[in-house]
Amino acid sequence: MTVGIPKEIKTDEYRVGITPSGVMELIKAGHEVLVETNAGIGSGFANADYEKAGAIVVPTAREIFKRSEMIMKVKEPIEAEYELLREGQILFTYLHLAADKRLTEILLEKKVTSLAYETLRIGNRLPLLEPMSEIAGRMATLFGAVHLGRYNGGSGRLLGGAVGVEHNRVVVLGAGVAGKSAADAAAGLGSDVILIDINTERLTYLRDVMQPNVAMIYSTHDAIVTAIKDADLIIGTVLLPGERAPKLITRDMLGLMKKGSVLVDVSIDQGGCFETSHPTTHSNPTFQVDGIVHYCVANMPGMYPRTSTIALTNATLPYALKIASKPLDELLKEDSIKSALNTYKGILTNEAVAQAHELKFG
Repeated sequence: MTVGIPKEIKTDEYRVGITPSGVMELIKAGHEVLVETNAGIGSGFANADYEKAGAIVVPTAREIFKRSEMIMKVKEPIEAEYELLREGQILFTYLHLAADKRLTEILLEKKVTSLAYETLRIGNRLPLLEPMSEIAGRMATLFGAVHLGRYNGGSGRLLGGAVGVEHNRVVVLGAGVAGKSAADAAAGLGSDVILIDINTERLTYLRDVMQPNVAMIYSTHDAIVTAIKDADLIIGTVLLPGERAPKLITRDMLGLMKKGSVLVDVSIDQGGCFETSHPTTHSNPTFQVDGIVHYCVANMPGMYPRTSTIALTNATLPYALKIASKPLDELLKEDSIKSALNTYKGILTNEAVAQAHELKFG
């Protein structure tokens, strides 16, 4: 199979779909790999690194899409790439279709076979989402702390405080991979952390393995309202695989919070878990609503593309090798690949996406 790696063109996105070492593994398995010129520069991989691995470096994205049977990316195609997609092509990337009706319609119209990293399941795990969730969770605490700075519009409270100064409170909504990483980072800085989730089994496990300054709370509306009143930093990491994120903090609830508090919405790719959220970029990451700072960058791990690209390749490569090596109809007998399938021959195969956009499923 010919596998194409175009350069990411989403604003402030410097990751690339695969590392040179990943390319080498695909070529060893008998596949051809095309890489767009300078696709890996932002992640620290030169054209020569890909050529040394055996890839063919080509000058344009148009040529990549025209010649490739499978496209591997990091982020979903944006409008400038829509015309390049073609019928029968396999698209393997993060898609987040529940938050993007237009892209969903394009994939159906073009009859693209789209396989989404974020919906691929192994049991209860989302193995292709986990590495980026871990990075985004840590970043949520770090950048939340930065934006608590007065010059960034925050309250001026240093996360972790100082001797003789009361501790900060950090509230994390969602106890998955991103939520645990965020809570770990906040606890390590010395904050009092409240981790809120509806999964009591997960909370019980985390209680036994996390630092003692992390409290586990079962998620109810009242529990969230109580927790946010004294919070300095609130991090939303709630995920319903393939679905739009639930709105756990409404506009009215902002009035309960301390002015200068910070909301970080890690769930923004799936529509965000705060009613007042909208996507932002690394170049312009925040906005304020009712005196509350919102950080809603839609591709947070793109800030650290070297780390993120290597971690992502480690997760996606085994599946890329499998997809490139077997007929798709045979692969779809496997639950993991079937769960990743979002569109196929003009049919919407993800029920959550269909419900989000009121489109026909199956």
